[in-house]
Amino acid sequence: MEQKNLIIRNARILSSDGDQIGDVGVSDGKITAIDDVPKTTVAEIDATGYVLTPGGVDVHAHIEQMSGMGLMNADTFETATRSAALGGTTSVVSFAPQSAAPRLSEAVEDYAKRARAGAMIDYAFHIILNDMTAKNLVEDLTALIAAGHRSIKIFTTYNIQLSDRDICEVLGIAKEAGALVCVHAENDGLIGWTKDHLLATGKTQPKHHALSHPRLAEIEAVERLIRFAEYFATPVMLFHISTHEAVDAVRGARARGVPVWAETCPHYLFMTEEVLDRPGIEGAKWMCSPPQRKPTDQDALWAGLSDGTLDLVSSDHAPYRFDETGKLSNGTDVDFSKIANGLPGLEVRMPLMFDAMMQGRMSPTEFVTWCCTNPARIHGLPGKGDIQIGFDADLVLWDPTSHNTYGANDLHDNVGYNPWLGKTITGKPETVFLRGQRIVKDGALTGKCGQGDWIARPTLGVSTIAAPAAEYVEATT
Repeated sequence: MEQKNLIIRNARILSSDGDQIGDVGVSDGKITAIDDVPKTTVAEIDATGYVLTPGGVDVHAHIEQMSGMGLMNADTFETATRSAALGGTTSVVSFAPQSAAPRLSEAVEDYAKRARAGAMIDYAFHIILNDMTAKNLVEDLTALIAAGHRSIKIFTTYNIQLSDRDICEVLGIAKEAGALVCVHAENDGLIGWTKDHLLATGKTQPKHHALSHPRLAEIEAVERLIRFAEYFATPVMLFHISTHEAVDAVRGARARGVPVWAETCPHYLFMTEEVLDRPGIEGAKWMCSPPQRKPTDQDALWAGLSDGTLDLVSSDHAPYRFDETGKLSNGTDVDFSKIANGLPGLEVRMPLMFDAMMQGRMSPTEFVTWCCTNPARIHGLPGKGDIQIGFDADLVLWDPTSHNTYGANDLHDNVGYNPWLGKTITGKPETVFLRGQRIVKDGALTGKCGQGDWIARPTLGVSTIAAPAAEYVEATT
């Protein structure tokens, strides 16, 4: 991709450590000057009245991935990343599932080929593990980590869950190889028992999905994984925290030095379980796991972000169409357990959070930190997520005076509906640069398939001074 040199002048520049009016100079796709940039012969953009932020970094998105129900996501790398770009996101971390090939190395390479062909923004992968008995697994995993794939994804529920024993094996490998272990933490037994009894008593509608994922299922699994992280002193990222009790558990763990980090998502910050209570099967559009919770949980999530207990906001983009190819693949007269879980989020994450910033829900530096800087830092994406000299010129110019009300199907993914229908937001990502190249101009896509680069992660993004448990030390020496 051709690198660009330019100067953006008179913008309100938001970074992780500043909010100022000034200029940003770009040379060979890198940020080379900030504040008062001398005039040169390169192209200039007068950004008076605009807000300039780093490109969004979304570290939790499902793209061209088979679900646990055996259903392929609606989005390809092309459709997902064009949607991301139009929403102000320039880097994404998606999931390379082990189950896609007999060997883990083959599965990751197959997934990488799809990304190389379709991605319009830069990308990296979390490696999903679901079978610790696979051929050459440890050899392949260790080599992939060393090659720059520094994060692993595991589940404690669904048909791809790992046993506690296997989770311990993963944590041990990750500790030695230098990888972050990301976890979907819910207790499978509590979910299964509750689901079966709900269905047996005729509680089958989408609104009952929220009951089928008890809050204690999240609480128990989060507390268990915290203890595992404490035992091994292995860095763990807890995905999509949704309950106030889980926030409290993470806060307590951080206070005693456990190497855990945690995220939440817009649908937990801005939606409650009431969104599922709709006529017929309509509520299926909003089904996700964990489900949306209660207003008190929303308050706790915001408090957790503000005090640093929660580190970042991801989309958990999980795209399924509301038709026979997606959420309704088992028909329209089915119980909630036969409906695919997930919401589209790549395009709306940054605008929803920018709007919340404009409404005073967070400071400008918090917006950048939660949506750009911390995702890049924690997941080890070098040169991403901030406006600093030497960083990639992944930049977004926002029109802070724009007001837009979301429609029924106005996103640019392949999902076919917008779960934020009727919500009015302030602020629009009007121009987007990827490494200095303009990929969105005046709100229209100019990027091309395949221009995104894989982001190698040579080192683990986080570190810990925590010591493992005495028994771990005794067992390994």
